[in-house]
Amino acid sequence: MTTRTLSWERVAFATGGGDHDEASAGVRLAYREAGLREPEVIVRLASPAAGAIAAAWLHGTGEVRAAMEETGFGPPGDLGGIDPGVSVRHEVRTAPWERARAETSAAAGPVGWARLWEETGGRLWPRVDRLVTDIRRAVGDLGGDVARRATLDAVLGQHDAPWLSAFEGHEGLEGLTRVARHAGWWWPYERVAILTDRPVTLHLDDAGRLHSPFGSAQESPALSYADGFALHAWHGMPVPADFGATMAALTPERIMAEENAELRRVMLEHFGIDRYLAESGARPWHSDETGVLYRIDLPGDEPVAMVEVVNSTPEPDGTRRTYFLRVPPWVIRARQGVAWTFGVPEEDYRPERET
Repeated sequence: MTTRTLSWERVAFATGGGDHDEASAGVRLAYREAGLREPEVIVRLASPAAGAIAAAWLHGTGEVRAAMEETGFGPPGDLGGIDPGVSVRHEVRTAPWERARAETSAAAGPVGWARLWEETGGRLWPRVDRLVTDIRRAVGDLGGDVARRATLDAVLGQHDAPWLSAFEGHEGLEGLTRVARHAGWWWPYERVAILTDRPVTLHLDDAGRLHSPFGSAQESPALSYADGFALHAWHGMPVPADFGATMAALTPERIMAEENAELRRVMLEHFGIDRYLAESGARPWHSDETGVLYRIDLPGDEPVAMVEVVNSTPEPDGTRRTYFLRVPPWVIRARQGVAWTFGVPEEDYRPERET
């Protein structure tokens, strides 16, 4: 990964308060670079959720506003009497992107452009896009479809890092770049800009998915903002806010009683399938000289199949280590499962010794 890409990776996943004055200056510059008058008001909010709800309220009909207020959502007090004008996202963000893309592609040629994107934005885009999608989903869960739709009108600030990394230094992008380095999502209108802060905390697993550190000394949401907007997840899968607190007290009975199949899989993964087999009294399905096949039948879900094998090489203390191999649910014989882990048909699996 290049130095440029690493720098923009830090931008994309930065947490904590940025420089609000610098971000606001970037907003004003982005308007000027787009040939627009600077916004009369820049409102600072704490999260994409707060920004989307404010944007939805500002451009909602009377009926939409009434419905939002009934559920406790409305604009910040200093936005209530302001006419923001129309969205200028196209002028501020879309048009500059299109120009930079066209000019860079023309200068580099198809092969050069493909190589540049692969080394910059292409490395960042999958992880950033997953995070943006997760935030949009959570905003919709909180504020309804009207708030989710409002997220589509946002300039993504720090989460515009993939394409900004590809066009670093391009003329007309200095304002967008300054905002991205110091703030989160923002909404540009003719007379008003809504600017939101970066998250307070962000936890990702090795694959770049949101992942709450359940059971650690620093147990917290996978993603959180200063106003309390937060996402809880286990390796990218959304989980309830109190889910982590239940992990320490898990039992086989509690796991089996969970009606949500996806949450049950998370519980099994956290609890440990080998431990579940030992403590649930699971009975062997099939055994032969290669090992013992166990199957765990789960209501409303496919069964979990595991083969218990014993390492033929003793440990230094003379004991032999036991392993559990996860195999597909269609496996019905131990040898079939072990053979599958080696990528060979059952009839061709003839090891000299089992390990």
